[in-house]
Amino acid sequence: MKAAIELKNITKTFGSVVANKNVSLTVNKGEILSILGENGSGKTTLMNMISGIYFPDEGQILINGEEAVIRSPKDAYDYKIGMIHQHFKQVDVFSAAENIILGLNEKKKFDLKAAEKRVKEIADRYGFQIDPSKKIYDMSVSEKQTVEIIRVLYRGADILILDEPTAVLTPQETKKLFAVLRRMRDDNKAIVIITHKLHEVMSLSDRVSVLRRGEYVGTVKTSETNENQLTEMMVGKKVTLNIDRDEPDNPTDRLKVEHINCIDREGVRLLNDVSFTARSGEILGIAGIAGSGQRELLEAIAGLQHLNDGVITYIDPKTGEAENLRDKTPMQIRDMGVRLSFVPEDRLGMGLVGNMDIVDNMMLRSYRKGKSMFLERKAPKNLAENIIEQLEVATPNVNTPVRRLSGGNVQKVLVGREIASSPTVLMAAYPVRGLDINSSYTIYNLLNEQKRRGVAVIFVGEDLDVLLELCDRILVLCGGKISGIVDARTTSKEQIGLLMTKLQEESENEE
Repeated sequence: MKAAIELKNITKTFGSVVANKNVSLTVNKGEILSILGENGSGKTTLMNMISGIYFPDEGQILINGEEAVIRSPKDAYDYKIGMIHQHFKQVDVFSAAENIILGLNEKKKFDLKAAEKRVKEIADRYGFQIDPSKKIYDMSVSEKQTVEIIRVLYRGADILILDEPTAVLTPQETKKLFAVLRRMRDDNKAIVIITHKLHEVMSLSDRVSVLRRGEYVGTVKTSETNENQLTEMMVGKKVTLNIDRDEPDNPTDRLKVEHINCIDREGVRLLNDVSFTARSGEILGIAGIAGSGQRELLEAIAGLQHLNDGVITYIDPKTGEAENLRDKTPMQIRDMGVRLSFVPEDRLGMGLVGNMDIVDNMMLRSYRKGKSMFLERKAPKNLAENIIEQLEVATPNVNTPVRRLSGGNVQKVLVGREIASSPTVLMAAYPVRGLDINSSYTIYNLLNEQKRRGVAVIFVGEDLDVLLELCDRILVLCGGKISGIVDARTTSKEQIGLLMTKLQEESENEE
């Protein structure tokens, strides 16, 4: 096999933080290489140097055997390298074809018809399904991703780098994407994938390269390794990848949601006649394509989202009395023990204050106006230290500003803070989004611990394999409506995938 990219002793530092240290690895033509590593191991930094976003402090990058100097994404395109980032930067009011040709420096006047024809040719060649004239605002996440991939192919890319490409796709969409990537590999393209999902690494890639704390650990053939060995390479020690799911112990109704509807200011129905029960001592999973109403549902329970009608009843575990949460303020709901740990896409700004240290971020939850002019820092400090120890947060100390932590470590602080408040209902939305495999399993075990303590846990997740392994029941949302509630022990991934798209297909068929 011929090498498309060779990295030799690449080093990159940001101040005192060493992101990559003496990394050497090779990507061959006609292969799919997965890059694995824990949060903060330097995967994205390394790929950003190949795609021209950063410039290495030391080392060489060779493209097709010749040394390359890549100082900008334009330089990367000149070397036929294209990167598909996690968050797409697209113009919503433009069509697919317009977004694809946007920014191209053509000498002659743009010919949109010719561009659409070329897009169609690329799509047919690799098996993409796309309508070049469709507007971005009408597209699903997987269609938007298709636009991004075709955009780099349109510019002649032979080396493609994909950062977490399946994070927001259904199993069916993931399958389609993998089929397309395999066709590209067969067309002699070099493909690099950054992902945390080990089962995807095993099913898709030809080889796997592992980084640990910014350093290169090694590369193995996928056919000669397994998930446990890869995890051991990533973490540096033996790790057990098991979620221990106990049978619910004496489950009792804790939260009853009945016929709730939510309509936004533009008249769009965000929640449509949603009813279900969450029980103590069980984990209720919520699955759905991004934007199907998961967020609105949890915010409605937490008192943060206005409801047009319906009832949310909380049954107090101490008194057995039922109370309607719709009459309560978010603060009263929190004091009753109903906690929402929403890990937003913007972890800083929505969940934590970046310039404040870990202790102060703990105090944000416990401080009330008018309690005292002197704030008690001992308990939050102990809490911060416990979270750092239990969740293995990589930080110099509890007084480090949160913005200096890597994304995954910020997340551990967010989730740990809510779990530490001894809730009776814990709603955890995307608690492992972007976390490495080891940290993810720590959080799954924490949720299981809450379940054993009799907490009603509601878990919103993106990884269906995890939902099936962790939860007792799974509620599937599609377009703000419940399309099914299934037993996680007996259902399949494909069945949930179908429920996630079921109502969409029905409405399309009616049209």
